[in-house]
Amino acid sequence: MVVQNVLPTAPRPSTPSTVTLEIRAKDIVAEGVVSLTLAHPAGARLPDWTPGSHIDLVLPDGTTRQYSLCGDRWDAYTYRIAVLREPAGRGGSAYVHDRLEPGDRVGVGGPRNHFPLAPASRYLFIAGGIGITPLLPMMHQSQLMTTDWQLLYGGRTRASMAFHEELTDAYGDRVHVRPEDTYGLLDLNAWLERPVHGTTVYCCGPGPLLAAVEEACAAWPPHSLRTERFTAAARTEPTHNTAFEVELRRSGRTVTVTPDVSVLDAVRRAGADVLSSCEQGTCGTCLTAVLEGTPEHRDSVLADHEREADDCMLPCVSRSRSGRLVLDL
Repeated sequence: MVVQNVLPTAPRPSTPSTVTLEIRAKDIVAEGVVSLTLAHPAGARLPDWTPGSHIDLVLPDGTTRQYSLCGDRWDAYTYRIAVLREPAGRGGSAYVHDRLEPGDRVGVGGPRNHFPLAPASRYLFIAGGIGITPLLPMMHQSQLMTTDWQLLYGGRTRASMAFHEELTDAYGDRVHVRPEDTYGLLDLNAWLERPVHGTTVYCCGPGPLLAAVEEACAAWPPHSLRTERFTAAARTEPTHNTAFEVELRRSGRTVTVTPDVSVLDAVRRAGADVLSSCEQGTCGTCLTAVLEGTPEHRDSVLADHEREADDCMLPCVSRSRSGRLVLDL
């Protein structure tokens, strides 16, 4: 997942941890979209979370995928996620749709938040398709804080747009549902042509929508736009495509990372216990603290100011600009 152009609290490296939860409900919420309600089998309280958070869903076949929490964050005993069936995906969404049923148990890691709701005088939320999910709790939070906000929500058809009735019923004319088969592509110029003082734009959806919103917001003040994506942005070849050393400070071991091996694989072979999931630089699960050296960031998670700090990296995809990195492992 990618986060851009905002200055929230930086995400911190996490320790490996999962809990087993039970599927309490599975509901069809749109064409090709199901929601899962998860709870602890013993009824225990679940970890708190904040708007923009996601969890790692560990399926019974060992597949791990990330899904945004889109339920009521004030409900301490259930999580809700929504899953779009992706025919061209890697099989995780098909497993959820075709095989999971109420009563089944799954592993859950997190919650983690790389897409936090930063304070603002006003919000404009822009969603494309399943990108509505991380924005749902943000709208609820904005409503509780009596902060002005609007939602522009696009999708292929109204029937394919999850939660649109729930949103319209709850928030009325703050919600602008614009299915493509009725309205065409979202009229971003009408919403973004002129910067609005004090407004932060949050956008989540497919790559073309994110690119169009980024272009439309080019003249907005720095940090006015915050985006999240579910697939990795295109990456060029590493600037320094040569071998380098990585020291694992806690264990005292040093490994050589060759061009054909990821930092993640190299440190794991050296015995480091690093939790990972997507291994594409989009989920942030493997975020690791950098103690010395200069990483070459190739992820789709860290914001610009976090990349400039060079104090953490995603070892699944990132490399090194220096001959040696020292990691907090």
